[in-house]
Amino acid sequence: MFEIEILAFLALIGMIAGFVDAVAGGGGLIALPSLMAAGLSPVGAIATNKMQSIIGTLIASYTYWRSGFIKLRAIIFAILTTFIGAFLGAFIIKKIDLTILKIAIPLALIIIALYFLLAPDLGDKDKRARFNYYYFAPILGFFIGFYDGIFGPGTGSFFTIGFVVLFGFGVLRATANGKVLNFISNLAALFLFIPAGDVVWPAALIMMVGQIIGARLGATIGIKYGAKFIKPLIVIISIIMAIKLLLN
Repeated sequence: MFEIEILAFLALIGMIAGFVDAVAGGGGLIALPSLMAAGLSPVGAIATNKMQSIIGTLIASYTYWRSGFIKLRAIIFAILTTFIGAFLGAFIIKKIDLTILKIAIPLALIIIALYFLLAPDLGDKDKRARFNYYYFAPILGFFIGFYDGIFGPGTGSFFTIGFVVLFGFGVLRATANGKVLNFISNLAALFLFIPAGDVVWPAALIMMVGQIIGARLGATIGIKYGAKFIKPLIVIISIIMAIKLLLN
C-alpha cells in the first residue's frame, strides 16, 4: 500500500505527463522514472504507465476530434494495424534483445528535434503529401505501434513526424491524429499486461486522475496556439528523452 504522500506525488506526475503527452508526446519520460522511484518493478512501471496514460491519450484524442482535427474514417485502417503492431510488440518484449534500440531511438529523437527546429515551413497548414495516406498510414501505424509495444519512449513524437513528413499534415493535425494511434497502441499492450497482473492499480488509478486534468489542458492549449507552441515543445522533449535514454 502506498503512503498518501506518494499517491499525491503520482497524481501530480500524471497531470504533468498528461499535459506533455497531449501536446508533444514523451509523457512516459516523466511517468516511468517516477513509478520506479515509487517502488515499482520495471515491468510493473511499464504496464502501469500504459494504464495511466491511456486515459490521457483518450481525452486528448476526443478533444482534438471534437475540434475537427481527426477524421476517424480516414484513419480506421491505421488504427487496426497500430493495434496489431503494438500487440505483437508487447507479446515478444521478453524474447528479443533491445540493446540496439537503446542507441537507435535516441539518435532518431535527435533527428526529430533537429527537423522541427530547422525546418522553416512547419506550420498548421497541410502541405503536399509525399506518399498516399490511405496506403501508407497503416504501414506507419504498424511499425510505430510495434515499437510502442516493445519499448515506448517517443511514440507520440514519431507519429507526429510521420504524419508531417510522409503525408504533409500540419503540425496540429499530425499531433491530433498521432494521439489516436498512441491511444490504440497503449490499449493493445494492455490486452497483455492486464491479464498478466502487471498493472499496479493504486498507482495507475491515482495517476489517471491527474491525466484527466493534464491531457484536457494540454490538448486545449495545443489547439489554441498550434504549431508555435507544439514545435518547440517537441524539440525540447525529444532532446531530453534522447539524453535520458543515452545516459541510461
